[in-house]
Amino acid sequence: MVQIKIDFDKEMGKIKPMHAVNNGPHLPVRMFSKNGNFEDFKALDIPYVRNHDAAFRANYGGEHTVDINAIFPNFDADPYDPASYDFVCTDHYCKTIMDAGSQVFYRLGNKIDHRVKKYDSVPPKDFNKWAVICEHIIKHYNEGWADGFHWNITYWEIGNEPENRPECWDGPFEDFLVLFEITAKHLKEKFPYIKVGGPAFATKGATRLTEIFLTYMKERNVPLDFFSWHLYRSETKIYKELIYKIREQLDTCGYPDAENILDEWTYMINWHEGCRESKKIIISTKGAAFFSAVMAVGQHSPLDMLMYYDAAIGSTLNGLFYFYTEEKLKGYYPYMMFSKLYKLGSHVASETDCDDIYAVVAKNDTQSAMMITYFTNDAEAKSKKIELLLDNCPAKAYNLFLLDDEHDADNIGTLGTTTNRVCFNVEPNTVVLLESTE
Repeated sequence: MVQIKIDFDKEMGKIKPMHAVNNGPHLPVRMFSKNGNFEDFKALDIPYVRNHDAAFRANYGGEHTVDINAIFPNFDADPYDPASYDFVCTDHYCKTIMDAGSQVFYRLGNKIDHRVKKYDSVPPKDFNKWAVICEHIIKHYNEGWADGFHWNITYWEIGNEPENRPECWDGPFEDFLVLFEITAKHLKEKFPYIKVGGPAFATKGATRLTEIFLTYMKERNVPLDFFSWHLYRSETKIYKELIYKIREQLDTCGYPDAENILDEWTYMINWHEGCRESKKIIISTKGAAFFSAVMAVGQHSPLDMLMYYDAAIGSTLNGLFYFYTEEKLKGYYPYMMFSKLYKLGSHVASETDCDDIYAVVAKNDTQSAMMITYFTNDAEAKSKKIELLLDNCPAKAYNLFLLDDEHDADNIGTLGTTTNRVCFNVEPNTVVLLESTE
């Protein structure tokens, strides 16, 4: 029997945005008026949408969207002249995200470039001018410049995987450090109210290069409101280890207040012989359980935001929506469940005595909920009996919602809590949500 101890009088701060994603909903287009996933996406109440790699998707505007070289296509043009910019597709995409109830997490830079000749990842000719271009993109979206908006977009990320050469930065890593320094200082001077950060290191860079990056920036008094990084692995323990490692490096290198943001992740055995199997798991119930488990790991650790890659229709790493029909996959439902916890607000203390069982508990003044996950990579794993030990439980009963191969977060019954002890069985790679009935 697995015990989960929960003390509803012990609050642990806020439920954090562990259910943010990369890329937003697809709207129907004129020729296909019934296509798109806007309403299903909106129903998730995703807190933040990072717009990296949006330029791959025609529905968002394709090659004319988000990236610096898309918005400012002629680098020799005047960066102070509104006529030098093409905001149309990016305006539409960002508005779609916000209409769905999400905030934009804006990546300043370029999409990954897998072409044999690199067009997007070539470093700009003039780093100071690039910073000025970024300044005017922010002015457009936050201060109304060039027939723009007052959207108060908070997060502005400089770069993406700069150590991933040449696909993301086709130049020396040292040059990227200079670009980051120039841009971060310039943007914080012009917009002290925004959060500037980056550089979205890939998995290896998140440990190997973090100290180099942070030491360089600290020595030059570069502002860093958040540090972002990526991790594609299939074991939750690796996520936990790196989250703590990054937090330690931020504190040691002089950025104790910088947010720790993991803004790309999904289930990935490896990018070679394990890639195809990983993609099968991503769209399965096991993948959904992994999503829920990593959210729990992030909530219980010094991580400030977790952003899944990728929610874009057409991405082979999209575990939320089906590639062809745009219908909901199993991975949709952990996001729906976690959103319920997020809305309640307060994180309640919980402990499990089994490494395969994950729990996140939340409450407000009148309601409470628990998301419990059994995730394992063990093909021989058996069902487990869960015993909830509920101290100071505010509810007399909980509705039980089950996500497994046969159920899509369906209500399968009610559990009473009159004895402050609740028992039920869970199968491998399933997720349970318990919501108070009153």
